Amino acid sequence: MKTKSIDRLEEKMKGLDSESLRYHILESAKNFKSSWVNLGQGLYSVWKDKLYKEWGYSTFESFSAKELGIRKQTALKLLRSYYFLEKEEPRYLNKDFLQASDTARVPSYESIDLLRLAKGKKNLDEEDYQSIKKEIFEDGLDPQKVRRDLAAIIRQRQELDPEEAQEKRKIATVKRLLSTLRSLKKEAEILKLLPASVLKEASELIRKLESEIS
Repeated sequence: MKTKSIDRLEEKMKGLDSESLRYHILESAKNFKSSWVNLGQGLYSVWKDKLYKEWGYSTFESFSAKELGIRKQTALKLLRSYYFLEKEEPRYLNKDFLQASDTARVPSYESIDLLRLAKGKKNLDEEDYQSIKKEIFEDGLDPQKVRRDLAAIIRQRQELDPEEAQEKRKIATVKRLLSTLRSLKKEAEILKLLPASVLKEASELIRKLESEIS
């Protein structure tokens, strides 16, 4: 975080109770890289209990942007990453892990968000998930490398499951065909280019195609 931003955060901290949640969140934002988990925890409390309203902000997004200088997308990713750890990997929230002298041990919020996404992928099994988790928590891989490895595993699984890959291609093709048919049918109706019987057949074809992907 740039010096100017840190100065602004420190200015906001003046006059606040050092034991208050608001002070804690500002301090965590100042030390963003090494304490994103603390920041995520604080943001989760603010979002869940709508505490930002007590501090003069109408929305969580405006609080994140104006109070902390954090973009909406980043703030939401911090929320999701912290909540994922709390729910799925709580042992990584223990004090010994987070206060380790080597802060590089603490994965970035981007890496945790990738782990969260991996957890929800139906074409990844438990072994795949554990492999990605090891890369993040033990090997300390950066988010870019984790993202590449995750994409490679997904591609591999698709190759091992040709039926599922074929089904995805079918759905994508039918959706494109439906979009074209609907557009052409609408144009034909507006300009009265085709007889009613043909338009009726087009509607029936669209209905049948819709049933293929429902």
